[in-house]
Amino acid sequence: MRKTLPVIAALGVAALAFTGCTDSAADPDSNGSGDGDSGDLRTVRVAALPIAETGAIWAAETEGIFADHGLELEIIPSQGGAQAIPALQNGDIDIAIAQPFGAFRANLADLPIRIIGNYANSNAEGEDVNSVVAGADSGITDLADLSGKRVSVNSLGAAGDVTIMKAVDDAGGDSSTIEFVEVAFPEVPAQLDAGNIDAAWAPDPFRNQVVDAGGADLVYPYQATIPGLTVLTNVTSTEVLDRDPELIEDWSAALDEALQFAAENEDAVREAIASNLEIPAEVVDGIVLPEFTTELDTDDLQSLIDLGIDYSVLDGEPSLDELVTE
Repeated sequence: MRKTLPVIAALGVAALAFTGCTDSAADPDSNGSGDGDSGDLRTVRVAALPIAETGAIWAAETEGIFADHGLELEIIPSQGGAQAIPALQNGDIDIAIAQPFGAFRANLADLPIRIIGNYANSNAEGEDVNSVVAGADSGITDLADLSGKRVSVNSLGAAGDVTIMKAVDDAGGDSSTIEFVEVAFPEVPAQLDAGNIDAAWAPDPFRNQVVDAGGADLVYPYQATIPGLTVLTNVTSTEVLDRDPELIEDWSAALDEALQFAAENEDAVREAIASNLEIPAEVVDGIVLPEFTTELDTDDLQSLIDLGIDYSVLDGEPSLDELVTE
């Protein structure tokens, strides 16, 4: 069973319910191809989750990497890939940093959406970037205990619930009895405290907030199913690709340099996370960072598609040959 909690349903209704995080302001009629406010810089509108992984482009922007490529970012918080796809179709954004399931469904619906590269991978071993956590008073101590419980994900029918279902079944539980509900990551600690959900899929810093309050850290679902699976991909529309290939070329080159910088400058990424998410530096120090890379493993994407079909989250098989344009 899957549904959205009424108290936070509004967070998932609009693709872009927030204003941009940067000081740049795109002209609504520019479609990302006009000059920005700074000299000859062009504004590129990027939808991204307000989570630690976005620290890579925050840090790179501060470093001046995007400006070096003639770009000024307008980073627009979104809740997930499913919400960003309509914004891409409507021309409200140029790029989405998102889970691939939104793009999968777009392909099945013959929508003009393309994955143009990777952004970050989960960690194949050791501590991973997201996990399933349960509240301190939930009574949940292992994966099988999730059977019959309410478990939140940020976007229904995506990598979170699919990998959780697989992990629960492999642990001897019954994933068909889990009630998945949609909760934005920043709302997870409060929803657990209120008893509206029993467990949640969450990245840092929200996972750490739950664990530090006495909650249980149950599993890294990506590691339990597809170790090293992509966390976020780099998505655009064919309209942007056709209209302004130079913008995409500059964006891709800048992002590649940005992610290399992030991989080599962890302190800068953590400083950017602390500043943009407005959380204490000591909290940021405990955040697990992903592998930042533009290299996309299509074999892992195919494995994720197979899981989606097995668990009836996808009603067909997307064509990666059509969808992926690197």
